[in-house]
Formats: sequence, structure tokens, C-alpha cells
Amino acid sequence: MKKPNFYSNQGFDRLDRFRDDPDWLADAMKSEQTRLLPLWRNQHLVTAELKPVSFSAVQNQTLITQASESVLLGSDQSGVIWLALDYSYLEEPETQLLSQEKYLFKDLRTVGPLLDHRISALLAHARAMLIWHRQHRFCGQCGSPTTSTRSGHLRICQNPKCARQHHPRTDPAVIMLIEDGDYCLLGRQPSWPPGMHSTLAGFVEPGESLEDAVAREVEEEAGVIVTDIRYHSSQPWPFPSSIMLGFYASAVTTEIKVDGIELESAGWFHRDQLLSSPENEQFHLPRRDSISWRLIENWMQS
Repeated sequence: MKKPNFYSNQGFDRLDRFRDDPDWLADAMKSEQTRLLPLWRNQHLVTAELKPVSFSAVQNQTLITQASESVLLGSDQSGVIWLALDYSYLEEPETQLLSQEKYLFKDLRTVGPLLDHRISALLAHARAMLIWHRQHRFCGQCGSPTTSTRSGHLRICQNPKCARQHHPRTDPAVIMLIEDGDYCLLGRQPSWPPGMHSTLAGFVEPGESLEDAVAREVEEEAGVIVTDIRYHSSQPWPFPSSIMLGFYASAVTTEIKVDGIELESAGWFHRDQLLSSPENEQFHLPRRDSISWRLIENWMQS
């Protein structure tokens, strides 16, 4: 690939070696190089111009103590240390937390495509980690409360008889462009914006290889049999907690039988048709920060 997918290529040192070092963490909280990223109910703090907002840890110690969860994300190429802080318990965070209304909390899907790849990857990382924390407050084995440790990278069940360790999880999903000569298969889900068509996708099931998942999902959703399944690239997709694994595959059969559940329609689209896509409510391609767009874009240009 000549360029990374959105929300990837963060270029961070995730600082695993320091997650259990309280002295290092204490020093980091006093460093001018440490920045705080506030999140509220999966949304990021931004300016009116949709630019991400962060704060100095040294100058904003109260932000750290007010957070319900904190996660050490890592350090970037300039040496800045980043922490994600969760304030989802607040009802009016802009005023309760900051005593001002010049900043807003916005969803990453709104601001992500406007940002530099490394910044969007940092925000995606923060979002995914805090979603994981909120979804694992209780042990899945015994139901007891869990507590965060290792700088936000481990939760431990507080029941001494259980003491199960819970690590951050990512759900693998395959996403694939099926081709037949100069045609590719695109589908449409009923929940999507009007006119949007995209590649097929689905979660990998237990005991299933990625290639098996590609073939199964395409047959289940569109009734098409595929072969020559080949990997393209991957993309973190924290909406809420997926890793998208991109593939190409060739069609063995071309008759479409839409399942009517995952897809409301599907069709074969010529390369020239997509290159001149009207991008309106009658027909348009997926959002430009998605791997589905990347798969289509690379195929159109091949």
C-alpha cells in the first residue's frame, strides 16, 4: 500500500514496559510532555472548527482526578505522552468539566475524516479503549465488579475466588470486494444513509478462518460463490470495537440472491460506473475514511 488506512499507522510507542511502574507514571503526570484527551460517551472534545482538544497534565491535574477511567495510550514520535480520560458519568460535560461552552463533544465519525492519519489513529485508540472499559465493569465469569490496572490495559475481577483477568478485546470482521472482470459486487443495508452502497462485510465466527468467513458471508448475504480470496489490508474500526480485515475475491457464480436481512439490495457495478459515481442520495460510495472505500478505490484504479 502507498498510504495507510484511516485510524491506522499511529506510529506510537505504546509504552507497555511502563504500565506497571508507579514511579514512572507519577513522573509522567508531572511532565510538560504529557497531554490529556477527554472523552464523553464515546465522543471526543473538539473546537467549533472540529479540531481535537487536549490539555496539559501539569496544568490540569483536576481533570485526571475527575475522570472515571484513565488509559495510558503511549507516546508519539515527538515524545508527547497521551492519556485518554473518560467523563461519561457527567450529564453536561462541557460546563461541568470545563466551565465553558467553547468546546464540544463530537463523534469520531464526524471529525475523523478531517484529520491527519496519526491524529485520527490516536483518537480511535482512545475511543476503543474506553469503550472496552465501560463494557467490562463486571466479570463475565462470575458477575463481580472488576477494577482497572496496568494503566488501563487490564481489568481484574474483585471476587477472590475468581480473580479473572480481562484484557482489551477487538472483534475481527472481514470486509471484501468481490470482482467479476470489470464488475464488482456492492450491497446496501437498510440502515445506511440514502443511496449508499458498499462492500460486503461480516464478523468472523468461532472456529472459522478469515478466508472461510469471506466465502460464508458473501454466500449468506448475496448467494454468490467466490474463490481466489486474497488479503488486502486491515483497519482499526472502533465503532464500537472491530478490526476490519480487507480482502478481494473472484466470483464463481454471479446470480444474486439477497438474504433480505443483512442486505436489502445488491448488484454488479461496472468500473466506469463507479468512477463516475454521482455521489447523491440515489447512489453513492462509502465514507472516505473506511476500508470499504479503500478496497473500491484501489480496484477502480487497477
